[in-house]
Amino acid sequence: MTPSVWADTAADLHRHFDTVVAPLWLGAGFDARMGLPHEALDQSGAPLPDVRYRAMACARQLFVYAQSAGNAAQAHAARLFDALPRYFHDRERDAWLFSVDAQGRALDPTQDLYTHAFLVLACATYFERSRDERALRHMLATARLVEDRFGDGDGLYYAALSADGQPVRGPEQNPIMHLTEAYQAAAGVAEPAWFEQALRRIADGIARRFLDPDAQCIAELPLGAADNRIEPGHQFEWYSLLQNAPRVYEGLALPAAVTRGCLWARARGVAPDTAGVCAALDLRGGMREATERIWAQTEYARYLALAGEHEALARQLARFKERFLHAQGWREVIAADGALMRADMPSTTPYHLMTAYAALRA
Repeated sequence: MTPSVWADTAADLHRHFDTVVAPLWLGAGFDARMGLPHEALDQSGAPLPDVRYRAMACARQLFVYAQSAGNAAQAHAARLFDALPRYFHDRERDAWLFSVDAQGRALDPTQDLYTHAFLVLACATYFERSRDERALRHMLATARLVEDRFGDGDGLYYAALSADGQPVRGPEQNPIMHLTEAYQAAAGVAEPAWFEQALRRIADGIARRFLDPDAQCIAELPLGAADNRIEPGHQFEWYSLLQNAPRVYEGLALPAAVTRGCLWARARGVAPDTAGVCAALDLRGGMREATERIWAQTEYARYLALAGEHEALARQLARFKERFLHAQGWREVIAADGALMRADMPSTTPYHLMTAYAALRA
């Protein structure tokens, strides 16, 4: 494909986001009664019944609309920011709830690292756009909470704590990866030296405890854990994060290893005919889960764009548009043959679309 065809496809993706995806959550996807985004819509764009609202989902929506153009998007971002502490901050314990129920009452008081990472990211992004000092205070306070409560004593973090602060899940790659993303954003608005020092420590810990020496891929669980796996999409996501701040990671082992790991993941986890990225491989490269999730496709596109692989990117974008997008929204999970495997459209997915499309613009 020629560069002009690639540009045309990218323009179509941006247009679909601006005219289909983003408006969904300003309208039918927003629960005006609660002042929170619905958790998911059906394939026609109608909201599914809410049994819970998650802090992480609200934070991801804030991330999207804080960066969107127009007065309506900025007003929506302000609503979402106000909702986060109103529903999810437990002032008595100075903790963030994982979720509330359909009436807005505390449902799951688990202190979840993944959730905290997205709170830091969303507040950093909102502060950068709005200069609302409350967002900066929440960002810094949440980062301090992560450091004070979640540290595992070996340079990384527990994935979850109980309501009273006891570890209930050990370190996991995914929440630590998103904490990396959050700390990069935070370093752009406050205390860069502190956040950059934390980012180097995290990268060292990931290389030491999660990096498979043969595949050069980052496993989902620490090396030696039972039932471990490699998710190709996360290799591409790590590549993009490390490329975001090359100066911060200068001299560390992780960037070169992840570059090699992406090649390993592409050879085993990306279908040559459709460019579809599978969900998971085992540590030897065997197929563990062949379904294809939309977020992994967006991370592959972002990786190809940042790596400058324009021909592969042109092919991938065309197949992604054809297989995952439609006039009312998107397909969240499909089988390798294209059959729809999950019928809902979660409120968390626009975050993935936006980060990938931003790389295409760059």
